[in-house]
Amino acid sequence: MIDRINDTIAAPATIPGTGAVTIVRVSGPDALYVADSVVSLRSGKIADSRGYSIHYGEVAGLDEVLVSVFRAPHSYTGEDSVEISCHASEYIAAELLRRLIEAGARAAEPGEFTRRAFLNGKMDLAAQAEAVADIISSSAEASHRVAYAQLKGGFSRELSALRDQLLEMASLLELELDFSEEDVEFASRERLKELLDETISHIDRLSGSFRTGNAIKNGVPVAIAGAANTGKSTLLNALLGEERAIVSDIAGTTRDTIEETLTIGGILFRFVDTAGIRHTDETVERMGIDRTFEAIGRAEIVLGVLDSSLGPDEILASARQLSEAAKKAGCRLIFVLNKADLGLNKNVIIENSIVSLVENEEDIISLSAKTGYGLDSLRNRLQSLIKARIGDPEATLVTNLRHYEALVDATSALRRARTSLASSLPSDLVAEDLRSALTSLSAITTGGPITSTDILHTIFSRFCIGK
Repeated sequence: MIDRINDTIAAPATIPGTGAVTIVRVSGPDALYVADSVVSLRSGKIADSRGYSIHYGEVAGLDEVLVSVFRAPHSYTGEDSVEISCHASEYIAAELLRRLIEAGARAAEPGEFTRRAFLNGKMDLAAQAEAVADIISSSAEASHRVAYAQLKGGFSRELSALRDQLLEMASLLELELDFSEEDVEFASRERLKELLDETISHIDRLSGSFRTGNAIKNGVPVAIAGAANTGKSTLLNALLGEERAIVSDIAGTTRDTIEETLTIGGILFRFVDTAGIRHTDETVERMGIDRTFEAIGRAEIVLGVLDSSLGPDEILASARQLSEAAKKAGCRLIFVLNKADLGLNKNVIIENSIVSLVENEEDIISLSAKTGYGLDSLRNRLQSLIKARIGDPEATLVTNLRHYEALVDATSALRRARTSLASSLPSDLVAEDLRSALTSLSAITTGGPITSTDILHTIFSRFCIGK
């Protein structure tokens, strides 16, 4: 992206042809004058209008429009901006944009409006700029809530508080180095150890939330796994309410994974129907079974489907295999004791036997994928598991891989600093690790490293030198 921040830019802010109205946004130092060159108001000029005002106007020979005026710095980008609402014709939007460019604007590059908002201090990378795309792409209540919380700046406020404390300590250590000949200690080593322990714990909690946060953002992956012919595909169809997967009494019908999404209680789930696990010499089926275990490895939750019409030994052998696979993957396992419609009396005995494999009886749900019995219990269990992981609705969940990696890097640097302190190593080594941690945290919110100017600003703004 080319840095031409003094240009006036224009682009559709909505997709033309997908609704009744399209909005074309203009932003930059000449935005009001460019708009005046294209739009004639019923009275007055756009450049003379106050901010936060809407005016009726006309684009000669093209369309009647509404013009919303925003004056710097009180706009999305922090610049003078105009939003022109026209009818949602692709031709009208394209022609309006052409006239705006002819009047002195240039076509905006992808993401340039939000980039200008970031550069003009209207938002930072973690709190808003990256959350904007997540808000737009959210397809369920839970993912929207997480993105909106980030948009409001909760994550950034946490990081800023951590950053400020670390910056103060780094500044004190830098100050000691400047007065090294006088053998003075500005930074309390005990307080620094406490601060490092608190910060490491806080960052560990944030980075630990990434798996759940990322799953909520993109859809919680749920693998439907089990032996061949246990009713996995029937269960997927029953959950979706449509015939998505082929159902047959012939074992090995499913050769590859089938993925479908479903929203339950405001949470988006990605259900993956997998090939039945069994011994086979058939090459293609064997590849499908390998993909089953890969799907389990990527899942947050595994629905281990068991056929209650089989003998107890066979059921328990399958349950044990699923339990081992789920434990290896580090995901939650829910046993689904399928075919309850057959009216067998041994289900209670089997459930009691399976209890020894799992933490509690809640992780065993008896149902019939064929009749729908027990499906509501399964949906409620899935929903409650994820809501329990989310915990406090106000708590910050990390959803962005870039943020997660920066948090991991920051923690590594802080642990090195903690080790250096415990070993009574020189202050400059501790300070260097603190700088590294600060750079990682700053990369999340500002996109840039910590600088000497930041250190100096903290020193001179908080401490009196030479008095």
